[in-house]
Amino acid sequence: MPSRSSSDLLALTSPLPSPLGPRLPRVITVPGILADAEVDTDAAPLSPFPALPRRIIVTNNLPLRASRDPASGRWSFSWDHDALAFQLRSGLPGGSASADVVHVGTLRSEIDSSDHDDVAQLLFEKFRCVPVFLPPDVHQRFYHGFCKHYLWPLLHYLVPLSPAVHSGLRFDRRLWLAYVSANKLFADRVMEVLSPDDDFVWAHDYHLLALPTFLRRRSPRVKLGFFIHSPFPSSEIFRTIPVREELLRALLNADLLGFHTFDYARHFLSCCSRLLGLDYESNRGYIGLDYYGRTVTLKILPVGVDMRQLESIISSPETQCKVQELTARFKDKILLLGVDDIDIFKGISLKFLAMEHLLEEHPELRGLATLVQITNPARSQGKDIQEVQEEVHSIARRINQKYNSPGYDPVILLDGVPLSTHDKVAYYAVSEYCVVSPVRDGMNLVPYEYTVCRQFVKKSMIVVSEFIGCSPSLSGAIRVNPWDVEAVAEAMNTAITMPEAEKQLRHEKHYKYMSSHDVAFWASSFDQDLQRACRDHFMRRCWGIGFGLNFRVAALGPSFRKLCVEHIVSPYKRTISRLILLDYDGTMMPQSSIDKTPSKVVIDVLNGLCSDDKNVVFVVSDREKDSLSRWFSSCDRLGISAEHGYFTRWSKDSPWESYDLAANFDWKNIAEPVMRHYTEATDGSYIEHKESALVWHHQEADPYFGSCQAKELLDHLENVLANEPVTVKRGQNIIEVNHQGISKGIVVRNIISTMLNRGKPPDFVLCIGDDRSDEDMFETVIGSRSTLSLPANSEVFACTVGKKPSKAKYYLDDPIDVVLLLEGLASSSSQPPRRPPFQVSFEGSL
Repeated sequence: MPSRSSSDLLALTSPLPSPLGPRLPRVITVPGILADAEVDTDAAPLSPFPALPRRIIVTNNLPLRASRDPASGRWSFSWDHDALAFQLRSGLPGGSASADVVHVGTLRSEIDSSDHDDVAQLLFEKFRCVPVFLPPDVHQRFYHGFCKHYLWPLLHYLVPLSPAVHSGLRFDRRLWLAYVSANKLFADRVMEVLSPDDDFVWAHDYHLLALPTFLRRRSPRVKLGFFIHSPFPSSEIFRTIPVREELLRALLNADLLGFHTFDYARHFLSCCSRLLGLDYESNRGYIGLDYYGRTVTLKILPVGVDMRQLESIISSPETQCKVQELTARFKDKILLLGVDDIDIFKGISLKFLAMEHLLEEHPELRGLATLVQITNPARSQGKDIQEVQEEVHSIARRINQKYNSPGYDPVILLDGVPLSTHDKVAYYAVSEYCVVSPVRDGMNLVPYEYTVCRQFVKKSMIVVSEFIGCSPSLSGAIRVNPWDVEAVAEAMNTAITMPEAEKQLRHEKHYKYMSSHDVAFWASSFDQDLQRACRDHFMRRCWGIGFGLNFRVAALGPSFRKLCVEHIVSPYKRTISRLILLDYDGTMMPQSSIDKTPSKVVIDVLNGLCSDDKNVVFVVSDREKDSLSRWFSSCDRLGISAEHGYFTRWSKDSPWESYDLAANFDWKNIAEPVMRHYTEATDGSYIEHKESALVWHHQEADPYFGSCQAKELLDHLENVLANEPVTVKRGQNIIEVNHQGISKGIVVRNIISTMLNRGKPPDFVLCIGDDRSDEDMFETVIGSRSTLSLPANSEVFACTVGKKPSKAKYYLDDPIDVVLLLEGLASSSSQPPRRPPFQVSFEGSL
């Protein structure tokens, strides 16, 4: 198979022509070593915009209200002050009135195609808004099809087992293609206004999960943040999506990912671990995923409310008039409030059943307790919405028929004409209790808005579902399982009967948090972290990998470059004493291979290198000597260093030399029982016994559980072996215990010293490895000129396999590239017919 890096990726990343001027030069180059300077820093500014960075906010809908004059047919637009995309402007540089904030999204109203240009020009000049005009059929399949009836239910833990269940849809590739097409159109519009070297892009929610890939393809250094406002399900749910890897890789093309709660972030990390094999680490409070040399940072912060807007609405005469009207209407009543969208996850029917149970169990509340349920218009269309409405009305009628009396209805359902913001705020202000009980919801700001609106009486009580994003931040609320109707009813009664002083304390606690964590704080915090996550963008080179939605960018340090035959063959030819050091697993043999026996291709390449009298070739591995001897029995002149250098031989006919250590291995009697305990507790793990070491493997275990067990085992072994002459190291899916003083770095130092003593100082050193243990080799060969007195003109090449942080200055993509490189060196002297790249294969590998 060909190398992943051998395809020309320029076609993928060519930006569309734009009337706004030149783009950032493409940084994805043809295969080989990346140029030392791909951006001319002395040239004129590349951006057509001023250097002041702008914020480009990308949402499914623009934060605008649209209306059309029926007489003239002209459109008029105004800001939608209730839209989060508008409210977050207050936390960005320049505030709400800033001209450096650009919005990209669709309009809720359908605009005739003949008016597109005029509307687009008007919106950009007046509002700095860039409309995305989706064809009606694409919009229908994108939004009402894939988004609302496949992806949205699944993110809320509803697996489409049958199309008959809540009108849910199974995966339909036509809908998926519409989703991809819509995301591409969003990306096209973003690229029309984006200045990649200056601007920051902040995209929002599940409608645009594929957007980061399209933007990263067009502009590899784009500064991109993404906030997911919906729940992120567990890996067991998310993995049911046929395009799960494409969606995960798309999100990983962002620089900063935001989640409302740690649970959502934890589920995302679990998906990355189980589906992509990625691990994460925490550094000074930030969770980061290393993804092809880029660090994708995770931010956990729930969104807040716009305090100023709410306070302004509360104090308005229109709201105060409504408050007086409602106060008189519900005089002497105990008013409970619910505000929910009409959908299958808001749990309105369960809330009504709890209200019914409350009145059954507490007769004293009949005629007093009134539940006012405000339902917002449905955001989607379908049979599921109709079923929810019918069920809600049916239960409300039954309760009212059972418990009503003159002037009293226990359930008041307001689902006709949508309430104005002033009316809704008035209901918040007069309600003593708020019941928010969705069975699953991303955030839900109703409790926040309710608390702010109740500040004038400094008293509020909230009954909140434990399955919504705002629940962790409401420490003073009564948390409930919405599925437990009796428990919700009892929580409502507890709230009603709670002492007034307790209600005030809980309110003050909530209000203090919401005042300091409003929407401006949320936006400002995300913006600052996005700047932090992108601050080293222009210090790195970029390299593209993959096609379609599997495209990703490898970000390389300024001194980290791809090693190719063309670059290395010239110094190889002109040198006379060469040392070639090769790791085995993950370097010449893929880690995924079950049969680790080297292929004929690998054997031929090694024999070709060894046949040159100028070469000393060593396989430096952590494997035991017997396996290596058997595998390389046909390589007479190959040197082998086994078990990290504990055993070494210079050729097949030379004896094994063991490292000069005290032959005391009593520490194995301490380490082995500990490893055995973890092996019994971790399905898929096993212990490898070496003469000089013990290794615990967990590559076949559950990725998350195996990683957790490895961390525990590492700590356990370090404690029990603290006084023993050993080191405990963690490698790729292993925990290894071996003697102190044994490392690949030491064996390389010994090999070079032996060559110096024999009067053949190496003037060419090539060292290739892939694991953490190989970093010791890299450090040794890089410093060998000074520490081991190598010739001043010696050529040293330290190369890691895979794009990742390393002490090596070069990289190769995979074992196939390693074999191709070695084959090129072997053939550079004898010039035999070269094997075409596509014929390279690994016998016995998966």
